[in-house]
Amino acid sequence: MKCYLFGNVAVTDPERFADYLEKVPAIIARHGGRYIVRGGAVYPLEGELGVRRMVMLEFESRAAAQAFYDGEDYAPLKKLRMETSESQIMFVDALGGDYVVGPDGDINGAVHKSRLPPAE
Repeated sequence: MKCYLFGNVAVTDPERFADYLEKVPAIIARHGGRYIVRGGAVYPLEGELGVRRMVMLEFESRAAAQAFYDGEDYAPLKKLRMETSESQIMFVDALGGDYVVGPDGDINGAVHKSRLPPAE
């Protein structure tokens, strides 16, 4: 199941943050991630979102996203990001059309349709 990393980033030190921007794409790619959104204009429709610079990455799985976030290769850049910005980062699991949510509605209980018992 795909997993998305969402980031809301307010850069506080643009000079040093430029180093992060230059180096992080290669590390994301090494972990199988790709940018979906990278700092484009945000058009809030409802409520005060507090969104500054939105980033959205796609990974093939939560394990791949976690390996990127916790990876030794990303650690120095994560530290740099934390020193040069105020950010909120989160993972969001995605469900494709080939998954069925568990009976309790929790996506962690989602089951691939190929694993469902045959319909009677």
